[in-house]
Amino acid sequence: MTSKFIERKVFFPGQKVFAEGEEGNRAYLVEKGEVEIFKKTEEGEERILGVITQGGIFGEMALIDNQPRMASARILTDATLSIIPRAAFEEKLRHADPFLRALLTIFVRNIRTLTTEKLKRGG
Repeated sequence: MTSKFIERKVFFPGQKVFAEGEEGNRAYLVEKGEVEIFKKTEEGEERILGVITQGGIFGEMALIDNQPRMASARILTDATLSIIPRAAFEEKLRHADPFLRALLTIFVRNIRTLTTEKLKRGG
């Protein structure tokens, strides 16, 4: 049974939170620290997509569109993350306006497409 409760976890520099291609069954809120989001190019190079800091959320796209993780997340500095399981996210989303749910899905699809195209162009 999947928990609907949010838990906190401490991570240390270099720890991987998740890897590109994995199933996305939780999102993360950065309470403290920094998390690097990166993707491997076709040549095997790491491309940094961004750094998530206190108050930022990452890993949410896979919860919205049920697709595998499009990037990896790695801890840069000692970090405390709140882990938001799929069940808690879906419970909140179930109560959202259907228009907003559809809009979120479109946003995520566009972000995935734009990120993929940018990496192919070497951006």
